[in-house]
Amino acid sequence: MLEELNLQREPDWEPDYREPDEEARPRDPVIDEAKEALRRFFDAERAEVFYQRQLTIMFEQTYFHWITARALTELAAEGHIAADVEPLPPTGTITLYRATGHRYWRRQAQEIIELVTQFSAHTFTEGIGAQGEMLFEAAFGGAGFRVTGRKVRAYGGRNWGETGHDLDRVFERDGVAYGAEIKNTLPYIPRDEFDVKRRMCRHLGLRPLFIVRMAPKSYINDVWQEGGYTLVFKFQLYPFGQKQFADRVRERLRIPVDCPARIADGTVQRFENWHVRRLPRPAAADEGEPRV
Repeated sequence: MLEELNLQREPDWEPDYREPDEEARPRDPVIDEAKEALRRFFDAERAEVFYQRQLTIMFEQTYFHWITARALTELAAEGHIAADVEPLPPTGTITLYRATGHRYWRRQAQEIIELVTQFSAHTFTEGIGAQGEMLFEAAFGGAGFRVTGRKVRAYGGRNWGETGHDLDRVFERDGVAYGAEIKNTLPYIPRDEFDVKRRMCRHLGLRPLFIVRMAPKSYINDVWQEGGYTLVFKFQLYPFGQKQFADRVRERLRIPVDCPARIADGTVQRFENWHVRRLPRPAAADEGEPRV
C-alpha cells in the first residue's frame, strides 16, 4: 500500500529504473539511441519545460520508461540538457528538464507543478483507480464475463497468504476464470507487484489478466507464457465530471488522459477474441461415427 501511494504521489518515482540490481546489469545500448532522440527533441523544443514522467510517457512507443529515464539522467549529467529538482507539494519532488539555453522557464515549471500536484493528490488518484475498475467491470460484463470476486485473496478452496495483496476482480466465462489486475496509472505496474500478482494467479488456479494503461513487452510476454493476457488501453481514465481537467492535462502536458463515459467496444473485443480462440474446439457432430 505504501509503495502504491508513493508511486502515485511522486510522479518521478520509477521503480523499474531504480531497482537495486539495475547497476549490475550490462548497460543497454538502446540508452544511447534514446539519448540521441531526446537531444533532437530538446533541440526542437528549446522554449519548453518537461518533467521526467511526462517524457517517459511521450517516448513510450519507442523506449521502455526506464530507458528514457536513464537517458535523461545521463544527458543532464553530461550537460546536454538542464535538470532541476523542485518540491512537489504536499510531499515529494519533481525533476524538470529543459534545453540549456532556456532562461525564462520558471513560470512554465510552476504551471506543470500545479497540474501534477492536482492529479497526484491522494483523493484524485483513489478516484482514478476506482474509475478504471468500474468502467472495465461494466465493459467486461457487457461482453459476457461475470464478476465472481472482488478484492480476491481466495478462490477455488485455496487462500493466498504469502503477502497482503489481492486481485481486483475474478472474471469468468465459458468455464474459464481470470484473475484480473486493473491498473489505471500512468507508469507501469511496479515489477515486484506484477510478479506477486502472477504468483497469486498460479496459486489460486486463475489465468492472469492484466488490464493496464501501458506495459513493456517483457511484461506482456511473461503473462502470455503463463496462458494469460495483457489488455493495454493506452489512455488514463479520469473520474466522471473531470473531462475539462483531462482535456487541459492532455493538451498542456501531451500525455494520454481522457474522461470517457464508457470503454470503447473494440478495447474489450480484443480480449474477447483472444479468449474465444483459446477455447477448446467442439467435436464434430459425426466425429467417431462410421461413414457410409
